[in-house]
Amino acid sequence: MSDSIFVQYIWLVPAVSLLAAVITAIAGNRWLKQQAWLPCMLAAAFGAVWSALALVVVAQADEPVAFVPVLEWLTVSDLRVAYELLVDPLSALMLFMVTFVGSLIVAFASWYMAHEEGYARFFSEVALFLFSMTSLVLVANLLMLYVFWELVGLCSYLLIGFYYTRPCAAAAAKKAFVVNRIGDFGFALGIFLIWVTCGTLSYRQVLAVDQGLQQLTAAGPAVLTTVCLLLFCGAVGKSAQFPLHVWLPDAMEGPTPVSALIHAATMVTAGVYMVARFTPLFAQAAGVGTVVLVIGCVTAFIAAFTALTQTDFKRILAYSTISQLGYMFMALGIGTVAGAVAAIFHVFTHAFFKALLFLGSGSVMHATGGELNVWRMGGLRKYLPVTHWTFLCAALALAGFPLLSGFWSKDAILATVWQASGAATQLAGAVGLITAALTAFYIGRAYFLVFWGEPRDRAIEEQVEHYVRDEAHGPPEPLIMKAPLIVLAVGSVLVGAVIALAFGGLVPFLAGAYGVEPLAHATAEHDAHGHAWGMMLLSAVVALAGLGLAYVFYGQPSPWPDRLAEQLAPLYRISVNKFWLDELGLILVVRPMLAIAAACRVLDNVLVDGLVHAVAAVPAWFARLALRPMHNGLVPFYALAMLLGLAVILTLVLFQIQGG
Repeated sequence: MSDSIFVQYIWLVPAVSLLAAVITAIAGNRWLKQQAWLPCMLAAAFGAVWSALALVVVAQADEPVAFVPVLEWLTVSDLRVAYELLVDPLSALMLFMVTFVGSLIVAFASWYMAHEEGYARFFSEVALFLFSMTSLVLVANLLMLYVFWELVGLCSYLLIGFYYTRPCAAAAAKKAFVVNRIGDFGFALGIFLIWVTCGTLSYRQVLAVDQGLQQLTAAGPAVLTTVCLLLFCGAVGKSAQFPLHVWLPDAMEGPTPVSALIHAATMVTAGVYMVARFTPLFAQAAGVGTVVLVIGCVTAFIAAFTALTQTDFKRILAYSTISQLGYMFMALGIGTVAGAVAAIFHVFTHAFFKALLFLGSGSVMHATGGELNVWRMGGLRKYLPVTHWTFLCAALALAGFPLLSGFWSKDAILATVWQASGAATQLAGAVGLITAALTAFYIGRAYFLVFWGEPRDRAIEEQVEHYVRDEAHGPPEPLIMKAPLIVLAVGSVLVGAVIALAFGGLVPFLAGAYGVEPLAHATAEHDAHGHAWGMMLLSAVVALAGLGLAYVFYGQPSPWPDRLAEQLAPLYRISVNKFWLDELGLILVVRPMLAIAAACRVLDNVLVDGLVHAVAAVPAWFARLALRPMHNGLVPFYALAMLLGLAVILTLVLFQIQGG
């Protein structure tokens, strides 16, 4: 496999994106102008084609693992860090997902962002984002992983705060950046502990059974457990898990294509990828799997329950992402190959329908003049037919409608969790089914409120009618917008079934990922996903029940939503107020930190600055009391002082002579 040109030169995929970012930053405003999207689009398309061919090579290889050295980056004493790339089934699949879905989002954004200021800056940052994420999934060294991990965070900060003149967007960007630093601090400590224990940060050694794994195990169970918990801290922040998930809903202040990119193909999937990559470590760490399982379970339920009552279109989708990421971590918490494969399977299918959901919401925002309140919409299916049908495909896939992509991957997670032994997994499986029902209900609610019925706000209706009739901006659904939606809709409908039926699932493929092979051979779970027909039937019933209930409540005028809100007022308030987690964070974290900062400011101003000022005041005081009176401007006084000084000097000289 290493002889293949698509593997040897896999570094071209991130390199071309970096080149596009530089070209757009330099030439975008001056020369490219409205064509500033082209370098980013060409880079993403090139990456998609190259990674697809590399994926084919990996799938056909007898030994599907290759390390590709690119350059030496850092050598300090015993620390050697190389920009070395790992091409194996896991990295190849993730690389294809990032570049393919990313290219469709870039194509959509070329239309969506056409009338925005900072057009070139936007695509330069997107290209840098793609460079960071493609490098993240390819690197074969923990320090390089951390570098690109942080670069992904920087790009998200820049893109979330793209509308930097808006205070809410600037605040959302800062919130995302700061909250992620909490998780990344733990991630960095975990990397340091691996270095101290193993003496290396290369995947080759850390994931090798007879090297890194053996050293971490020999150091004692506490060391391995601590390493995995610290690594998981980074995943909790980056992939928006409880309690660090609070940054992701606010990140909706950025442009909608950015939301699609973050939620579907880049930032939030990084944590899932990292934990899946280090499955051999997590499988050996006592108790860590349960922590991952519980955090994922709690996150999935809390986010789904919160989404039930939200009115902001994009925030509903944001809480949906948080919930689906919770599902992925539930599977990873099992600590087996089957769990990791189920999580990556859902990452892959989720990228298609979640990108489509956000891009569909962007089309709706364009038509409604930026409106996001779903209660002010209604009846948009007759104005935006392509958006309506493609959004419906994505909504059904998210809900787990039978035979659509989300059905297969979510079923794989539920089956894997349910078949694992232990009371915690059984409880998590039950919560997962309840969450699946909530998911179908809230996405059905959003779909019916936006696209069905009659418009609820005359101003919005007039805005949409004017948008559809006005040819100045072009047709309401131009080809550059429709094409990505249609391609993603096809993926949302078919990709799950193709993988599950035509290729027998991802287990035979991903079991050959580097570091996972020994674990795959040592466990029998790789047949667990199989065809869990009982779970399939149950999850299908749950999804259909949730969608049916959403239709009864919101597909037509109904008094039930208001009645239930009154009868279940405490639960309604919990959901609409998002469990008061932002307020709790303000009380438990922000205000104490502000108090500490205020105390430090007082100490700095009073103690440190006071001491410095006191030291400086002593010579000033002496000069004011002793020296200033001597400088009175009277010449006779100066002459007398000179004579007295001369007398003193002569006296001292005479005493010196006599003493000699």
